[in-house]
Order: sequence, then C-alpha cells, then structure tokens
Amino acid sequence: MTESRIAKLALKDGTVFTGRAFGAEGETSGEVVFNTSMTGYQEILTDPSYAGQIVTMTYPLIGNYGVNPEDVESGGLAIRGFIVRELCEEPSNFRSTGTLDEYLRAAGVIGLQGIDTRALVRRIRVHGAMTGVLSTIDLDDRSLVAKARQSPDIVGQDLVRTVVPQRPREWDEGVSPYVGHAVAPDYGVTPRPDDRVPHVVAIDYGMKWNIARHLKQIGCRVTVVPGTVSAPDVLAMQPDGVFLSNGPGDPRPLQYAIGTIRELIGQVPIFGICLGQQLLGLALGGEIFKLKFGHRGANQPVLNLRTNRVEITSQNHGFALAAESLPEDVEVTHINLNDRTVEGIRHKTLPVFGVQYHPEASAGPHDSQYLFGEFYRMMV
Repeated sequence: MTESRIAKLALKDGTVFTGRAFGAEGETSGEVVFNTSMTGYQEILTDPSYAGQIVTMTYPLIGNYGVNPEDVESGGLAIRGFIVRELCEEPSNFRSTGTLDEYLRAAGVIGLQGIDTRALVRRIRVHGAMTGVLSTIDLDDRSLVAKARQSPDIVGQDLVRTVVPQRPREWDEGVSPYVGHAVAPDYGVTPRPDDRVPHVVAIDYGMKWNIARHLKQIGCRVTVVPGTVSAPDVLAMQPDGVFLSNGPGDPRPLQYAIGTIRELIGQVPIFGICLGQQLLGLALGGEIFKLKFGHRGANQPVLNLRTNRVEITSQNHGFALAAESLPEDVEVTHINLNDRTVEGIRHKTLPVFGVQYHPEASAGPHDSQYLFGEFYRMMV
C-alpha cells in the first residue's frame, strides 16, 4: 500500500487542491492540462510532447493494469506531474512488471490522487489551461499560489531542446507483436522488395517511438535525427522522404526547425504530425494560435474532408494552425468535429502534407494508419 502523504496542487488563479501523494517526493511546476483517454497512461507518461506539463486524467481509476517495459514511447519521462482521481495499487495484467506508483517514484515524477478531478477539469475548460505548482514539501496555500503565479508560461518556451536526441540513430524495430496480433496495421500498400526500400529521415522534436515502429513496419529504412538538424545535413542522407514528428510546447520559437523545413519543401516528400504539422504550416506561411485547453485524448473526432469519413483519433496538443492564415496553395484536409479547428493540411502541388493528430496511436484508435500508406506511396 502507498503510504499516506499529503500533496497539493495550486493554480495561478488561486485555486488549491489537496490530496494524497504517490510517486516521487518534491515540488514541480508546469501547465496543468487534462487527458480524456481511458487507457494508455504509460504511453502518455512517456510521450515527450508532455514536457513542461502536469497532466490530469479524466478517467477515474488509473494504474489498474500496471506498467511494463514494452509500452514506453521514449527513453524517459518528460512530464512534470501526474494527477488521478484514484490510483490502483494492486494492478492485474499478465504483462505488468510493476505498479504506477513505483514507476513514477523511480522516474522522479510527482503524482497526486484523491482530489476532485472533475472540478479541476471544469476549471480548466472554463478558464483555460494554466500554470500550476504540485508539491509534497510545501503545503502552505499562499506560498504555492505565489509560486504558481511566478512560474513561466508555456507560451514562448522552446521545450523541444529539452527532449531531442543527442545524435542520429538507425531505427530497426517494428510494431509490437501485441498490436500486430490484435489489430494488424492497415496501410493500404504492399511493401517493395528489400532492394527498393525507401529511406525516411525522421526529424525528432520529441517523437513517440511508435511512429518509427510504423515507418519500419511498412517497409522503410528509418534514420532518426535530432530536431535541431539542418536541411543540408538531412539532404546529405539522401532521403526518399522526411517525417516531422510530434513534440512539446509552442512551435513559434522554433525558428531553426521552421527554417530547416522551409528549405526541404519541394526537395523531398514531407509528412508531419502534431507539432510537425504546426511547424510545417509555419514554414508554408501560416500562423499559430493557442487553444483554450487543447486536445488531449484517444477519442477525438476528426472529419476527413477528402473522403467525408470520420476518424476517431489520438491527440495531444495545445496549439493549432489558423485556417484563414494558410496560403492559397495549401488546403485544409481534416477538421476537428468538436471545435472545427484545422486537423490536416496538404500542399496542392507538392508532396507535402500533415495532420494534427497521432496516426500511430499507441495507445489509441487505429483509424488513421492509412496515412503511413499515403506517405509511402509519395516516396515510391
């Protein structure tokens, strides 16, 4: 059983929530957001896109199937803190190798349970995502609120540099056999023989590993490079296509990434997701705005305007492209059915496209895996 330790979350608007701690001891600050997924908490914890954020799960019971080494999406936890209504302390799953409490404790991440997560989510929905402080060591309300108000806002920060890999690497792992047996990836293409394997350079801004797994599974040779890479260095690798990954925070400060993408447009097929799409949109001349509370969860409805089909998608972002800012040679291909924001773009004459969600899912629905097939066909 987790020992009873008090922890508090203070928001910059003065609201304070008191609950029980799990995971690590200490104090942290970040943008407080919520995720509506019912499963996939380990993938959320290891998604580098959550750098700089304290994540609240809306589903009330978290930790019931434990953790395992196969479901990680990066080499560590970039998340600042984790909030749940109720922590399951006795997980039951044949793949489980430990508890969520043990996992967070080992990673140095503070957890908070036992608060009214519905009230917290309502406050975020009404007032917007805001900075908060999560602490097990300072339990004075006034002190914590003051710290929350002094903590930096996520807008304008370059969080990508905190999560990018240090050096390039060749990726050689396909999708998990559990995914392959349960839901075989449907890319809508037949991989070429081994002597005609397309080479994808995946620019890693905080990439979930399942993206590279899908690119490998479909029949590509995958080279993962840091998000700080230059266009000449990318082109020197002689790629058949360039993938722009997800990543954390505000895309607007990432002028080095925008400049690289601008130089690559027209040179090679490009596919971007999440932050990668936002950077692609900026490189094409579009503008970015911050969403009130963002889209985070594995149940986000998206309309494909080209097929008129609805896709249930996995998402994690707090910024979006402004549709009216896009140039005439860029079309909107997907929209969010909750708020009508841009979920996909495509250049009308060049092999360049992107989506605002995660076609690799992990965890999440598999409706959008066909996008890997579209990228593959562009390259071959």
